[in-house]
Amino acid sequence: MARTSRNTPATVALDRAGIAFELAAYDYDPRAQKVGMQAAAALGEAPARVLKTLVVLVDGKPACVIVPSGREVAMKKVAAAFGGKSAKMMPPADAERITGYKVGGVSPFGQRRKLPAAIEETALAEPYIYVNGGQRGLQIRLAPGDACRAADAAAVPLVA
Repeated sequence: MARTSRNTPATVALDRAGIAFELAAYDYDPRAQKVGMQAAAALGEAPARVLKTLVVLVDGKPACVIVPSGREVAMKKVAAAFGGKSAKMMPPADAERITGYKVGGVSPFGQRRKLPAAIEETALAEPYIYVNGGQRGLQIRLAPGDACRAADAAAVPLVA
């Protein structure tokens, strides 16, 4: 997988942090019902390795969760991960405004406003993972531990 020259706030943040990564571009389908699953299929990767980045509200405060594409988040676990009582998805327009990314291209790295983050703990068992690179159709391949460090994310159970 060749590294391309695409610079996004996410790739710039990883470069600044000295974290090794590779970029993978794919044909983003805006009609896909599950963007993460479409990315996994396009990359020929297992959904457990292609993570989706979701922006949530925990007790009314924004946070970022990173979970395998083929899994659904358990909002009670999300709330617990951030020490809250309840969690829900943030409206897409608000998520775009806060992160600086378009929905379908939200990355846990290089966000306009750095949000507290958590990653599904089972992702750390993978030899590598993909997370969004900051634009639709761009994924970043990196070590799970490096993703945790770059996003300053706690590794906790988040899925149902």
